[in-house]
Amino acid sequence: MASKKTLNENNLEALGAKRLAELLIEISAGNVAAKRLLRLELAGEDSPGEVAKEIRKRLTTIARSRSFIDWQNRRALVDDLETQRRAIADRVAKRYPADGLELMWRFLDLAKSVFDRCDDSSGTVSGIFYTACGDLGHIAQAAKVAPSELADHTFHALISNDYGQFDGLIEVLTPALGQEGLEYLKQRMIALSKGAGSKTGGQRSASHRLGIERAHLRGRSGRAFSRQYRAVGVERNRRCSGRCRRLYRSVR
Repeated sequence: MASKKTLNENNLEALGAKRLAELLIEISAGNVAAKRLLRLELAGEDSPGEVAKEIRKRLTTIARSRSFIDWQNRRALVDDLETQRRAIADRVAKRYPADGLELMWRFLDLAKSVFDRCDDSSGTVSGIFYTACGDLGHIAQAAKVAPSELADHTFHALISNDYGQFDGLIEVLTPALGQEGLEYLKQRMIALSKGAGSKTGGQRSASHRLGIERAHLRGRSGRAFSRQYRAVGVERNRRCSGRCRRLYRSVR
């Protein structure tokens, strides 16, 4: 039998709601991440819609932030991002998949602004965005959006994949995209390659087109398409500046 001093659910429950509330207030004093988590829990008592509202507000604040975050201050950012990701996946998407899908896209859209001002030499922040990509695949299947709509959003994500945060996107979304969505996405990529104007853009688009055509020859499977897109991403980043290459390696 466990000691009454052991931290477990039964022993904490025995303290009673009032005492637990007092302890949570005390523990969260000066802990911004804990306070945000508690606010999300309180909002969830009303409805997932209230949770979604709180998440939107927080994502907007993160997107607007401009201060640089070094490795010493990274923990707070990591906790904040992980809190928002889990709230979207666990609290909103499970009851309202369409809202969860919209919020997870917004969360993933934060990647560029976050990496632009963050030292992620440990890869911790990029790991959160990779996990969010995996969440997106499950949520997209549950949301049952039109393949063309999902493909459009996927296309816009892929062409702004500055830090490799969307490298695995095609593969995780393949079940939700289906053959119709993959074909639609391929045609959009081909159209992009044909419409490229600048030298750099033309080189990049030619690589895109080559990857797409190879994937087409391999049966146009999502996995083949995804492998070719990642290969294009590596080649693209070889042409970036030294700083860009270092940042790219840090999120691989």
